[in-house]
This record gives sequence, C-alpha cells and structure tokens, in this order.
Amino acid sequence: MKNSKDSFVVDRFKSIKYALKGLWMLLRSENSIKLQFGIGIALTFLGFSMNISTSEWTAQFLAIGLVMVAEGLNTSVEKIANFIHPEYHEKIGEIKDISAGAVAIAALVSFVIGFLIYLPKFIN
Repeated sequence: MKNSKDSFVVDRFKSIKYALKGLWMLLRSENSIKLQFGIGIALTFLGFSMNISTSEWTAQFLAIGLVMVAEGLNTSVEKIANFIHPEYHEKIGEIKDISAGAVAIAALVSFVIGFLIYLPKFIN
C-alpha cells in the first residue's frame, strides 16, 4: 500500500522490489517461463561461442525478452481469467487461446531472428 509520505525515490525502490518479486514468482512457478529462460541462457552461451556481433546480440536479447514478456503476460491473463471464472467457460477459453497465440507470435518472430543470426554461421 502506498504511503503518501514516501518520496519519489522510495516509491521507485518499492516498484523495483515488487517487479523482482513477480519475476521470482514467474521463474519459480511457471514451467513455460523456466523453459524460455533456459533457452535464453543456452542461446547466450551459443552467442559467446559463435562470437556474434553487437547488433546480433541486440536482436537476440530483444527476441529473448519479447518471448519472456509475452509468456509473463500470458500467465497473468490466465491467472486473472481463472480467478474470475474458475470453471470452464467458452469465452474464457477464447481469451486464454488469444493470449497463448500472442506468445506463439513472439516465439515465431524470435525463431526467425535466431535463424537469421545463426544460419550464416553454420553455413560458413
């Protein structure tokens, strides 16, 4: 709860604390985030071993971040939907499917980025 006497700086530190708590909750409890995090770590090691360029690092980290953000938002949508309507409901199912579809788009874009970065390195 926000204390009206807290300074701007104190509020920012509290926001960071809550964000890190949420990140930890995702990494600890969500298998999809664990998988994506593991893939991100593996691609980071691959990037070092393949000596990718600065622009390739930028594209790779943006792609990894895109998928992680999409997975986190999808998890949030699913948890909210389950809280609002715990039993199966066709509209809730549609909402969850659309949210999962957004993750699929992020994953597909990230796959293409990875393909563009690494395919030339394996061909040469």
